[in-house]
Amino acid sequence: MSENLELKKVVVDEIKAHAQNSKAIVLVDYKGINVAQDTALRNTFRESGVVYKVYKNKLLKRAFEELGIAFEDGVLEGPTAVAFSTEDVVAPAKIAVDNAKVVKTMKVKSAYVEGKILNEKAIKELAAIPSKEVLVAQLLGMLTSPMRSLAVALSEIAKKNA
Repeated sequence: MSENLELKKVVVDEIKAHAQNSKAIVLVDYKGINVAQDTALRNTFRESGVVYKVYKNKLLKRAFEELGIAFEDGVLEGPTAVAFSTEDVVAPAKIAVDNAKVVKTMKVKSAYVEGKILNEKAIKELAAIPSKEVLVAQLLGMLTSPMRSLAVALSEIAKKNA
């Protein structure tokens, strides 16, 4: 086999490894992004524990086909970057959507989240979900609110009777 074919197989295997371990995969059209914006985007992804890379569309298509992931026709055309997240389902979508708001020429193409293909609208809805930490804090606030109210009421009664 040719050396070029072997290199392509290695890249396809790398994509498959990232995809198999990911809870969320987001495809981004990075057209129109400059170097400074790309560097900032990569740093944001890295800080969130998301792997962000640019691969050739043919190699992405081959890897996803081998894994049984079928994106809509036309998604893997043009400039495509991919974000893989093994921990947080929302993080890659949120970062990509937020960055697309800043860089008007950039857009989110599609995503594969927990076994489902998402279109651009669904990705934006996913990105609007608060982070896990915020949701846990809200839940704790809701759970402790009745106890706090009772404690305040009992305290006021005790002050009144004293």
